[in-house]
Amino acid sequence: MDAKTIKAEKAEVEIWQYVFGFTPMAVVKCAIELGIADAVESRGGAVSLPDLASAVACSPSALGRIMREKRRSVSADGGQPRDAAPWHRLRTRASPEGGSAFEAAHGEDIWEFGSHNAAQSKIFNDGMASHARRAVSEIVEGCGGVFEGIGSLVDVGGGDGTAIRCIVEACPWIWGINFDLPHVVSAAQQGHGVEHVAGDMFKHVPNADAAFLMWVLHDWSDDECVQILTKCREAVPKVTGKVIIAEAVIAEGEEDGYSDVKLALDMVMMAHTDKGKERTFEEWDLVIKGAGFSSFTVKHIASIFSIIEAYP
Repeated sequence: MDAKTIKAEKAEVEIWQYVFGFTPMAVVKCAIELGIADAVESRGGAVSLPDLASAVACSPSALGRIMREKRRSVSADGGQPRDAAPWHRLRTRASPEGGSAFEAAHGEDIWEFGSHNAAQSKIFNDGMASHARRAVSEIVEGCGGVFEGIGSLVDVGGGDGTAIRCIVEACPWIWGINFDLPHVVSAAQQGHGVEHVAGDMFKHVPNADAAFLMWVLHDWSDDECVQILTKCREAVPKVTGKVIIAEAVIAEGEEDGYSDVKLALDMVMMAHTDKGKERTFEEWDLVIKGAGFSSFTVKHIASIFSIIEAYP
């Protein structure tokens, strides 16, 4: 990796750290509210995760994610009061009953909130479109071969179509299909070599040589990911098809330039969804194999996410 690339990667990491800079404070606040420090001290300073979860009346899975992030730190400023509200309810997600911290703060989930709050919806959509442009550039630069030999590609949960348009622009031999809910694709921009198809990814995915999912599966539980991936597997050819997943892969006990950012993003999912999470390699293995894929590979690129290729 040359000096220019290293400098660019460092700059991107710093930007992500500014975006998620408030996360450590929110996590520490949650830890204090749960009484984690007192529970550990009362047990002589050493306690297993299951015992600690029982002591603080917390979900073991959520507690493990909180403790994992709490061991690291990033620095920067926070966001708007509206955006910060779910972080003050993070304990809701960590309770044994679970639940959405966002819904506890706003009375409805993030998708319902955005459906009738135009300003919030625009911020979210603009942010995702901006990320999509940057992400596709990183994929093409760091793992361009992933699109070779593909004649048609369906972007599952593709939103306004920014990602698939960028892919088709970079790889003009591909016919792109932007697939999302009806009210989403109805507002999508038209683009050369791209068609918009409305539908529900839990019920059906349009047929194509390959399927593409970017920052979609981290919104859903393991069981829901298995359902989505099963529909994707059924939509591609059994022998030559594949499903391309662009998501974070958390490496337990290892560090890369994006390790802190990935853990901060996991806390974002905990605060803003009731089921979403960033996954480790072992967790990706669980959902991919659970969806019936025979094998998969993971390619790490200079980005917050990695490229996972799953084969029927």
